[in-house]
Amino acid sequence: MQFPILMIAIYSFNIEDSAYTFPPPGYTLKWFGRILDRPDVMESIFLSLLTATLASVLAICLGSLAALAVHRHRFRGHDALNIMFNLPIALPGIITGIALLSSLRLLRLEPGVLTIIIGHTTFCVVIVYNNVIARLRRLPASLVEASMDLGADGFTTFRRITLPGISTAVLAGGILAFALSFDEIIVTTFTAGAQRTLPLWLLNQLSKPREMPITNVVALIVIAVTTLPIIGAYRLTIGTHSTEGAGK
Repeated sequence: MQFPILMIAIYSFNIEDSAYTFPPPGYTLKWFGRILDRPDVMESIFLSLLTATLASVLAICLGSLAALAVHRHRFRGHDALNIMFNLPIALPGIITGIALLSSLRLLRLEPGVLTIIIGHTTFCVVIVYNNVIARLRRLPASLVEASMDLGADGFTTFRRITLPGISTAVLAGGILAFALSFDEIIVTTFTAGAQRTLPLWLLNQLSKPREMPITNVVALIVIAVTTLPIIGAYRLTIGTHSTEGAGK
């Protein structure tokens, strides 16, 4: 897995514009500058950042609220609801994409930026939901009980006890959701219409070998943007496995 990624990184600096000679005859940074002169690339980068950011924010709100509701209350359909939240990530992407496209057509929504955000939110919610509910299960119930015994109301207990205890799980879930949304391609194919996110732009460029150096640079950007958040999420959750880690 690392070898193909390494090849992309190496050939992002290749002086040749189409051939793949190994080792590369020389190295240059000119392809990174060329991206700034490509409106199609810049538009795709902006669209991917926009959709990933909005989808992550929505996923944080919806996923956190859902996790709190499922964790705190037992009701009819509790287990079914828990399964439903995990379906978008458990099913193959093409199934999720087809289901979303059918639903959007029933709602008479034309494919575009809004539908991309809706589609990405459906599976980003799962990431936040699973992160938060896992943390809630490790959060000592005695802390909440002690807060209520000392006279704190529900909102104060949530603000002073529950929220600090799940804050890094929420943030880590949001970061992972951003990374997942930024490089999503299967669901996006069904919901994008004429819009082109960065992964869709990359897929389209595979038929244009003369632009391979620029394609490699864009692929390197995608790798960096998706890898760094994952590392950040991992760093956030280090040391939070303990049930006493309420401060994290």
